[in-house]
Amino acid sequence: MTSGLSQLAAGNFPYPFQRTRELLAPFAPGLEPVIDLTLGEPKETIPDFLADKIKEHERLFAKYPPINGLPELREAFAAWAKRRYGGQVTLDPETEVAVCNGSREGLFYAALPAVGRKKLPDGVSSAMLICNPYYAAYIGAALASGCEPVFLNATPQTGQLPDLEAIAKDEALLSRTVALYLCSPANPQGAAASAEYIGKALSLARQYDFMLFFDECYSELYTGAPPVGGLQVAAATERRFDNLIVFNSLSKRSNAPGLRSGMMAGDGAFLKKLIGIRNLIGPQMSGPLQMASAAIWSEEAHVASNRLAYQEKFEICDEVLGSRFGYSRPDGGFFLWLDVAHFGGGVDATVTLWKRAGVKVLPGAYLAQADRHGVNPGENFIRVALVADKPTIRQALERIVSVLQ
Repeated sequence: MTSGLSQLAAGNFPYPFQRTRELLAPFAPGLEPVIDLTLGEPKETIPDFLADKIKEHERLFAKYPPINGLPELREAFAAWAKRRYGGQVTLDPETEVAVCNGSREGLFYAALPAVGRKKLPDGVSSAMLICNPYYAAYIGAALASGCEPVFLNATPQTGQLPDLEAIAKDEALLSRTVALYLCSPANPQGAAASAEYIGKALSLARQYDFMLFFDECYSELYTGAPPVGGLQVAAATERRFDNLIVFNSLSKRSNAPGLRSGMMAGDGAFLKKLIGIRNLIGPQMSGPLQMASAAIWSEEAHVASNRLAYQEKFEICDEVLGSRFGYSRPDGGFFLWLDVAHFGGGVDATVTLWKRAGVKVLPGAYLAQADRHGVNPGENFIRVALVADKPTIRQALERIVSVLQ
């Protein structure tokens, strides 16, 4: 059997953006100006105090920062979590919070102790369960750590989240599972997990002693009620944060993807193992950026402003799309997940939109893999990132409708 590292080295899991560039390279855009809605790179307001905070603490560039993060940042995140969940979540910033260079880095490194902590019988291979569609770091982590990636399709029929009731019946798989990656609100579908759903995932993790890695990087961009958090659900259980790590960042919440500021929180015993591994091979986050991050986690006005901006964009979607392409306003995030099966599926629709409308989107199949039954849940979809300004979003959607309706 080909190893995971061999598959990575062979390019068997190419990055979706590179695949899309190669797909469209032979063709000229059909309209100008070109509108690129592929990359989920926020363009709303960055906190106006960010640069000043970095300057204020620039002396820290001369010091090696601690691998688990400065106390000020860990304390700021713990305070944020307590506010965010109405006092229901109390984190020990010394043992239950750690810093990483963007949630991507944390999501990748966490796979290493997840594999190492669970002992399996000789000849039994480790499995890593991955929501499908997925974020690229999940599959990279599974392959680099020598696990079999098992893709759990999230479809309209399953509420755009993996069917946990179905997976609960597969005891043989769960017994060799070392981690389950879930994202809520989901990327790209925007579905938010309920408290019952999170509780079910956590119960399975504890029953079969694997780690639940809960990616919440879109948690603060919601269109209705604030999504339930993994920490919130776990805090109400007798075992608190056992078997759970929640990942969050300032990239989406605060429009600061270049800051590379991520947070990990939950199971203190697991975080200790993870910090030990990162201390050997992982990079620290620089001190001035940590102090700026602490200030950002402590301020909510800019987050509310960003949330309003996306809600206004979704109002444009409501108006222009209606119920076309299976659209309805998602629970959170800033993506559209549009069903274009009637137009030949996501790849054909992506090429057509580029050739006829000058609009660049991502084929849904490039954000997912075929599951154990050979089904790729993204095959019939395109992902549209609502990160441009409102007039550009309107123009793009009108072009999409004119070509694909």
